[in-house]
Amino acid sequence: MRRETLQEDHVKLLLAEIGRINAALERLAGPAPAVNDWNASDVFVWAPARLHAQPVKRPNRIDIDLIRGVDHVRDILVDNTVRFARGLPANNVLLWGARGMGKSSLVKSVHALAAKETESGLKLIEVHREDIATLPALLDVLKETPFPVIIFCDDLSFDHDDTSYKSLKAALDGGVEGRPDNVLLYATSNRRHLLPRTMIENEQSTAINPSEAVEEKVSLSDRFGLWLGFYKCSQAEYLEMIDGYAGHFDLDLPKEQLHAEALEWSTTRGSRSGRVAWQYVQDLAGRLGKPLAK
Repeated sequence: MRRETLQEDHVKLLLAEIGRINAALERLAGPAPAVNDWNASDVFVWAPARLHAQPVKRPNRIDIDLIRGVDHVRDILVDNTVRFARGLPANNVLLWGARGMGKSSLVKSVHALAAKETESGLKLIEVHREDIATLPALLDVLKETPFPVIIFCDDLSFDHDDTSYKSLKAALDGGVEGRPDNVLLYATSNRRHLLPRTMIENEQSTAINPSEAVEEKVSLSDRFGLWLGFYKCSQAEYLEMIDGYAGHFDLDLPKEQLHAEALEWSTTRGSRSGRVAWQYVQDLAGRLGKPLAK
């Protein structure tokens, strides 16, 4: 009887030890890949730890008609996106230039417009800057997706000794398999070549073959078929943005006073841009006691 009791205790201890080992192995293995529900939303955020596209229930975007002063690049981006959503050839896009001129807002608004116009189920997946190195894993997930997908990299740039740009180059080229036909990449940046000028100049001055070093760095932006430039807006364009916001949100203020306040606001900020115009409109709406319904 005592022997049987000892055997049972031994078995219990063994099972408990096996349980602890199993739990430790699960922690080392990390979380299991999540099941991606592509019908949950049209906008997602990439979470590489679980190979999961997290649905965004209420995307942060504005009506495309409120984006002023960039009519030419807007029309090009709309045309490229609609063609892609319809299954026609289209290019990867780099939106670069002056800060606060609506690059990110335009991408999100154009996506909404193209998805509605084509009824194609077009998806937008944002990849955070720190997750660029996981783009090959995301492409592997997306190649089985039954929808056209735009991968969106916002405020993209690379610093010295940052090698993750090579993952982006591979994703743009597609490697041996080729980029999936249902995937495009849109990126925004303040830099035309995504890399700081000092980094390019340093590579040129220290390399054995300076021209090859520069070509290696700038070839990243060359992989985007479309370059859309955004420039600082004029005073007239800035005031047009102000008028558009004021009319859309029914902010009742005499135009002369509205323009005078908006120009003073831009002077205190030291710049004129769509972002500055929006910040003034938020301040004005708050003073008038009117909510800005999204």
